Amino acid sequence: MNKTIRRASVFALLLVLAVLLRATWVQAYEGRALADDKKNRRKTIAQYAQPLGNIIVAGAPVTGSQPTKGGDLAYKRSYTDGELYAAVTGYSSQAYGATQLEGIYSGVLDGTDTRLKNPVDALTGKQQEPGDVLTTIDPAVQKAGFEALGGKKGAAVAVDPKTGRILGMVSTPSYDPSKIAGLTDGDTWRKLSDDKDKPLVNRALRQPLPPGSTFKLVVAAAALEDGLYKDVDTATESPDPYTLPGTRTVLKNENASAPCENATLRTALRYSCNNVFAKLAVDLGQDKVKAMAEKFGFNDDELDVPVRAYASVYPSGMDRAQTALSGIGQFDVTATPLQMAMVSAAISNDGLMASPHMVSAVVDSDGDTLQSYKDGETRRIVSSATAEQLRSAMKTVVDEGTGTNAAIDGVEVGGKTGTAQHGENNSKTPYAWFTSYAKDEATGKEVAVAVLIEDSGAARSEVSGNGLAAPVAEKMMRAALK
Repeated sequence: MNKTIRRASVFALLLVLAVLLRATWVQAYEGRALADDKKNRRKTIAQYAQPLGNIIVAGAPVTGSQPTKGGDLAYKRSYTDGELYAAVTGYSSQAYGATQLEGIYSGVLDGTDTRLKNPVDALTGKQQEPGDVLTTIDPAVQKAGFEALGGKKGAAVAVDPKTGRILGMVSTPSYDPSKIAGLTDGDTWRKLSDDKDKPLVNRALRQPLPPGSTFKLVVAAAALEDGLYKDVDTATESPDPYTLPGTRTVLKNENASAPCENATLRTALRYSCNNVFAKLAVDLGQDKVKAMAEKFGFNDDELDVPVRAYASVYPSGMDRAQTALSGIGQFDVTATPLQMAMVSAAISNDGLMASPHMVSAVVDSDGDTLQSYKDGETRRIVSSATAEQLRSAMKTVVDEGTGTNAAIDGVEVGGKTGTAQHGENNSKTPYAWFTSYAKDEATGKEVAVAVLIEDSGAARSEVSGNGLAAPVAEKMMRAALK
């Protein structure tokens, strides 16, 4: 072979290799990127080519699929009791994508998840039958919370303290995901998006607000763990009135006649004494309070249940006056109802926090498990002795203090009320909070609940954690203990 022919052959071979490399690159990398692109119509067509898998509550589906009329999308998502379960399921919309469990497990629910394929199907690209998502939700608890919240703007979460199973998650006002599931639901979508009450926001997980006096449980835990006071019945050094350090601002108590001067932690929780917990936060210092808050789950940017919750925040860099305000759940302290339910759950569970989760398993069409979430994976938050002390004080709040509306006959119930300031100089209607636990010794069942009432339409003077939030918690706890 002469030199010219040899060079031409090598050049031709290089061209063939370049074409092969480019084809491989397009198929293996760019092809996958194009397939995953949200604008790729083929992906949406594949997603709705067959009935979707279901989200399951207590063995029964709360989702479904229905054939569409015309178009290239064969099915669309439907929902049973959509408003009741919207905070759990999220939505799956042909036009607007998917959120929450619908979004996290979209591949399982539409049959495109690679875990559903056998080796032959993986090579051929054949789409498999979809799988299901099994939740931990108790329909009785969910319904009790939803009905108790009624027309109020708010949220509630119920957790099994021993297992971490989320038994109920409610956010109101709610919406029916079925009404935005199709391609022609633009008017409904715009109405929901423009609604000032934000029905599409899951308030239970994704709208942290000042927790008010419910945060006093965290400060009390820090004081006991630090040894600042040996138990909840030791008198504190708490002047009343209390002037915020470095200012002339006097911090008032809601009940001016309450015995808050040098009150014990039990009395201070019972009457929700601001002076006691503001001074406690200053005495401990913001670093110790922050450390305890973070043990309970504050400042966690990766709290997945498996839907990611927005971080509840305990701030840094405060002066002493701001630290005092943080001790009563104000200044820049924020929390979600999930976070405050976690606080009560850890106290109920002897100081151990079980990882909260609302999915027990993800299964294929044959019921074989693809992914599971273990119950009862715990970590120590406070000592057993501290948890016992806090339960005792919380029980006093319900038996004799500001949380009497949460009481259930024959059941140990402990709680903490909260009324958080809202708006500049507290110019807007306050937020009403209640966090609690309940134990039934006869059955061994227990539950922790947190309720936030953002707006009930009630007059400002009628807003209180006991008056608005505690009755919701009572109904959810009663349902969980049956």
